Amino acid sequence: MVIVRVMGGLGNQMQQYALYTKLKTLGRQAELDLSWFTDPDAQSGVLAPRELELQRFVHLPMEVCTQKEKERITGGSGTFGKLRRKLHLSGLYEEKEMYDPEVLQRDNAYLTGYWACTAYYADILEHLKTLFVFPAAGDPEVQEKNEHVLEQMRSGAEISAAIHLRRGDYLDKENAGLLGGICTPAYYDGAVRLLEERFSGSQRPLHFYVFSDDLQFAAGCRFGTKGEEITLCDWNKGADNMLDMELMANAQCIIAANSTFSFWGGRLNLREDAVRIRPLRHRNNQIPDPAVMHGLWKGWELVDLDGKVV
Repeated sequence: MVIVRVMGGLGNQMQQYALYTKLKTLGRQAELDLSWFTDPDAQSGVLAPRELELQRFVHLPMEVCTQKEKERITGGSGTFGKLRRKLHLSGLYEEKEMYDPEVLQRDNAYLTGYWACTAYYADILEHLKTLFVFPAAGDPEVQEKNEHVLEQMRSGAEISAAIHLRRGDYLDKENAGLLGGICTPAYYDGAVRLLEERFSGSQRPLHFYVFSDDLQFAAGCRFGTKGEEITLCDWNKGADNMLDMELMANAQCIIAANSTFSFWGGRLNLREDAVRIRPLRHRNNQIPDPAVMHGLWKGWELVDLDGKVV
């Protein structure tokens, strides 16, 4: 048996679920551990408390481990269990590398990590899209707005481009050193320039759809040099916030932040003409080699913090 720990925000939860699903497609007995969301100590150091948002997807199948199954692998809290962990005899495995293909070969293991590298589950994204079914908005007026945007994006009359501006807890001093300074104004300028150049000969106009957890900041941002239309998508709030991801996933193009939320906006888009752009870095403690990143993130354009396509 392999148990995958679920923790963090929606994007991270989806990555952990994706790894779990990948293991199941390989014929492994895999289950999820959801206890992080009910353990008051687990989130004691988390700046933004999280809920189990996976359960908001429509009929998402999940096999959840029992406490006994978890303890059988991790060793439990008793003296013998502590000794097993001290001697590295338990099945605990914590993510250390950006991508470790051996994770998929482990058995009798309890996997803790975020698994942000698309390479882990790139080959099952089409299947995952059938599993991640978004609910309708709780407010009929909000649902109507979402349907209108989806209709525009799917009509083919425009080149729709989603832009994600992630701020929120990234601005807190505890997170700024790790996650800040990556999606610079130059990054967004470079990404927008890439789209303007790629579609310079198109008769269809570029239309930027902006998504952010800081709407006041986003309202003051401008994108593009050719007078492109900009729509600030500011109506999906509270539990409906996840529906921003559905809108991102239906745009022809996405300019992602260093955020798993918008990474999924790109991953769930399986259009053949999709253009996916992400920052070269996800975190400041990982300075990736562009050649390696192109191998791990196939189908994505990479732009560095200076706005250079690499």
